[in-house]
Amino acid sequence: MSQEAISVFDIFKIGVGPSSSHTLGPWRAARLFIESLRKKGMLESVTGIEVLLYGSLAKTGHGHGTDVAIQMGLMDEDPVTCAVEAISSKISNIRETCELLFAGTYRLSFDPKKDIRFLFLESLPFHPNALTFLVKFAGGEMEAATYYSVGGGFVQQEGEEHQAGETIQLPFPVDKADDLLHWCRKTGLSIHEVVLENELSWRPEAATRGGLKNIWQVMLDCMYRGCHEEGILPGGLLVKRRAAALNRKLIGGKTYNSPQDWIAAIREGGNDFKYILDWVSCFALAVNEQNASFGRVVTAPTNGAAGVIPAVLQYFVVFCDGNTEEKIAAFLLTAAEVGSIFKKGSTISAAMGGCQAEIGVSSAMAAAALTESLGGTQRQALMAAEIAMEHHLGLTCDPIGGLVQVPCIERNTMGAIKAITAAQLALQSTPDFAKVSLDAVVKTMWDTALDMNSKYKETADGGLAINIPLSLPEC
Repeated sequence: MSQEAISVFDIFKIGVGPSSSHTLGPWRAARLFIESLRKKGMLESVTGIEVLLYGSLAKTGHGHGTDVAIQMGLMDEDPVTCAVEAISSKISNIRETCELLFAGTYRLSFDPKKDIRFLFLESLPFHPNALTFLVKFAGGEMEAATYYSVGGGFVQQEGEEHQAGETIQLPFPVDKADDLLHWCRKTGLSIHEVVLENELSWRPEAATRGGLKNIWQVMLDCMYRGCHEEGILPGGLLVKRRAAALNRKLIGGKTYNSPQDWIAAIREGGNDFKYILDWVSCFALAVNEQNASFGRVVTAPTNGAAGVIPAVLQYFVVFCDGNTEEKIAAFLLTAAEVGSIFKKGSTISAAMGGCQAEIGVSSAMAAAALTESLGGTQRQALMAAEIAMEHHLGLTCDPIGGLVQVPCIERNTMGAIKAITAAQLALQSTPDFAKVSLDAVVKTMWDTALDMNSKYKETADGGLAINIPLSLPEC
């Protein structure tokens, strides 16, 4: 039975860091809850609200900015368009006044320390990332709504089994890699062409291309900013930004006024292997340093893995003559389809599957997209995705201090390099001799996720998170 239809813009969502499941998801859940009250005409009668966080959201909520995201969502701020530089002052104002501008209109008494409760020892069965909104009304009535942040910024309300995407009828429905390969063989279309045809079920082609252009622009702006901002990342772990220093070293200390001038200067530096390797790492570091500091990023497919695809796509743009709107759009379409296959057949939530579900999936997405972009066949592209994931299987999620910093930022550089390596291996290989299919590795990833101890699933209860001594300030 076919699963829900997933658009490229479900996989690539513009939002705010540091986490798609712990920041963007709760933020979107709060706005969904407000919208439900608005439709019922009940916003004006709200006199109080309390938020309960369960499982992984509770255990790493402070480090992931879950409390910040919820407050922004309750103010009905849009993570796509809000001024990220104003987040800190807005949250400070709530903390100091114990008052929140509910739904952006109504002043409501709200004390984050009391009204956001971190239930560290409680979990709900459907998903580790759960939160409940308890609202009080003027007449004394109360209402509760529970939401699950299921990874990649996707949100599901308890009791709602079906999502809007399920009503979409696609000309080429794809649940597995074999389905995708079937349609490519039957139609003679490339992967990105099949995906583009499916996107017509949601919107005109021009709108899809415009959206993809905007996605890339956000990615590029994020890389550019990250390569020019220095300092210490927030959260108390005292992690120093490295992308700016590396950028300055590689670029010869020069400054450029636009991303395009910057790209041109990078390209002029040549094609030495070490030079390219350093730049790919720099691109990935830049994005995830921005992500760690509440910057604007694109889920790809998550925030914690947001640097892999921009870094590999930038590699293609700068060093492989990929700097055209058509080529960039094709790359993103192919990457998104591989991401949706993993979401349908396994998970893109670290709280469900560890970091294999984030960095592993993003690396597989980038590998497939790069392979096709460099002239590989559909089978070679899927082979590259399999290779990339095969060598991320079992990767744990063990963020130190519950922050998306160590080891998360560096892991994006590893995922990007593995994606490029996987693409090169696939391009030099004959898929007929491949021993493992992409569908087999998707299933294996899910089996591994089910077997993985919960302490390695974004809880900060195991791995590096408990073996690195640190002293974080009290939240």
